[in-house]
Amino acid sequence: MRCPYCRHADSRVVDSREADDGQLIRRRRSCPECGKRFTTVEEAVLAVVKRSGVTEPFSRTKIANGVRKACQGRPVTEDALALLAQRVEDAVRSRGAAEIPSNEVGLAILGPLRELDVVAYLRFASVYRSFDSLGDFEREIETLRDEALAREAAREQGGGTATVEEPEAAAASRTV
Repeated sequence: MRCPYCRHADSRVVDSREADDGQLIRRRRSCPECGKRFTTVEEAVLAVVKRSGVTEPFSRTKIANGVRKACQGRPVTEDALALLAQRVEDAVRSRGAAEIPSNEVGLAILGPLRELDVVAYLRFASVYRSFDSLGDFEREIETLRDEALAREAAREQGGGTATVEEPEAAAASRTV
């Protein structure tokens, strides 16, 4: 790392620490030439590839703002939105790719949003999945009802939590 004071081409790392929940690494460095110390910050950049092919940096704020619109008028706190955005970022980063398609980000939002508020989930899903008809809404509502009934039945049987099918699997089993 080049020294910002004397422009010497090398420096020595004195200390390294994680910051921002492990998303950043702060390194304290020392220049062997001039003896001054400075701090560098390293961050793994996650890029989102939009349908148009344009790439932009991942933004938790953008996730929270998009979900906030779906949650308008619903009893959802700002803390819950921030936590949802963090869960989405963690899920997307866990895939290990430097670039991720925007549709995968949308899919990563759907699960946590369904757990947070089903009405907000339905609003978001209707836009994200481009619902065209009343039938699209009816199918999604039926899936949500099936999941709620499965959870209720599991609670009544033993107080445990039920493993609920993914919406696509539940919909496929109804059409067979």
